[in-house]
Amino acid sequence: MIGIFITVAFIISGLLFLNRNIVVNYALLVLYAAVLLAFSFYEYTHLNISELVFFKPDSLGILLLIALCVVAIPVIIHGSRYIEKHNIDETPKSRGVFFGAMVLLISACSVVYLSRHIAVTWIFIEITTLSASALIYHHRNLRALEGVWKYVFICAISITFVYIGILFLSLSLKDAGTDDMSFDSLYANAAKLNPFWLKLSFLFIFTGLTAKLGLVPMYTAGIDAKDKAPAPAGALLASVLINAGFVTIYRLYAVMSRTPLQHWANTVMIIAALLSIFVATVYMTRIKNIKRMFAYSGIEHMGLVVLGLAAGGIGTYAAILHIILHTLIKPTLFLQYNQVYWVYQSKSIYDIGNYFKYNKVGAIALFLGFISATAMPPSGLFISEFLIFQSLFEAHYITILLVVLVLLTMIVWGFGTTIFKLLFTPPLTIDETKIPRISPWESLSQYLLIGLAVYLAYNPPAQFVTLIQDAVKLIQ
Repeated sequence: MIGIFITVAFIISGLLFLNRNIVVNYALLVLYAAVLLAFSFYEYTHLNISELVFFKPDSLGILLLIALCVVAIPVIIHGSRYIEKHNIDETPKSRGVFFGAMVLLISACSVVYLSRHIAVTWIFIEITTLSASALIYHHRNLRALEGVWKYVFICAISITFVYIGILFLSLSLKDAGTDDMSFDSLYANAAKLNPFWLKLSFLFIFTGLTAKLGLVPMYTAGIDAKDKAPAPAGALLASVLINAGFVTIYRLYAVMSRTPLQHWANTVMIIAALLSIFVATVYMTRIKNIKRMFAYSGIEHMGLVVLGLAAGGIGTYAAILHIILHTLIKPTLFLQYNQVYWVYQSKSIYDIGNYFKYNKVGAIALFLGFISATAMPPSGLFISEFLIFQSLFEAHYITILLVVLVLLTMIVWGFGTTIFKLLFTPPLTIDETKIPRISPWESLSQYLLIGLAVYLAYNPPAQFVTLIQDAVKLIQ
């Protein structure tokens, strides 16, 4: 099935690139959405069955794939609305490139989730870079050009790091007497891997993948990308693309957990996580660009995910739950930003305000998104963050826990100051006669995503919990 999906996805993406008819474009998008849903259902019903040698839908991959489907459908719909209403400079060519790149990005991330071979994972992660670049450059102005070149340059370095790490990983396999670099082979032969080359491999691959996951040191690639890309594209970059980095790091860490190097790997991840949360704190208390603030919020959350993974115990479960809930919540902020920009034609906090007056339904959605993103009850992320804190306490990382709590308090203050200014403080200058009327239906998807996140956190279905528990078992 995965071979059919990849083939169909590439064909649809190519047709979208070439086609100039809007009706045909939307028909292709509907067809792709149907194919994506059918593919996800098939993979869910064929759990842990290998396909085409290099792919196997394990529990973690299925969780992320289902989350991708839930997010991709509203993103495609809002992408269509963006093309129709929010950008007056669209042409048939730019529309085709936008949707073609979006389909390619979603498909590449889907394949990464199910890949059981690190080299295949590397190939499709590179495809995500190329497709994301087309989305970032969509506006074709100087700022978009700056953003795409920064993204391509940093991602080129990161993918080189990952490639070097894969070479080191192949060297570590020599002592095991095999050249099979599938994850199953690495798990089976973990005890025989050469510790020196394995250390170098983990360090290079982890560092390279921070560009996708959004961690120090290569987090800057994602910040500019989410800021310069259209909001629907930013919703994908802030959720499903981040997950591509997470699933790869998780599977590599599962190899480390089967060796005496696990404690060393934990130290590397904790350092990166703490630095990431610190960076997010610094910028979110000072930044004046609301869209970039949403992007920096992702760095904070990925730092917490990696901390939970490194702490172990209940933290591993919490890390997976957190990444799933974050996938649902973060797109709500970017999709709502579409409406914010439609009202103010600016993303600077100096030009915005009184949003509650101009778009009540959207303002409530944005407020709920803020509560959800900052993990305040009844946010679903409150549950996963609490479990991460519990894991840090149980692992005796008391100092780290206290530092994180202080930093998160500052983040809530910085984030809240900006959001409440947007919602309630009158803007300095605005012509209210030019404010468009926004349909309440524009915010429906955001309410549904936030509601689903709350449901999964407080009343999770048994099968959802079972999938997370199966994914946790990968870490010994």
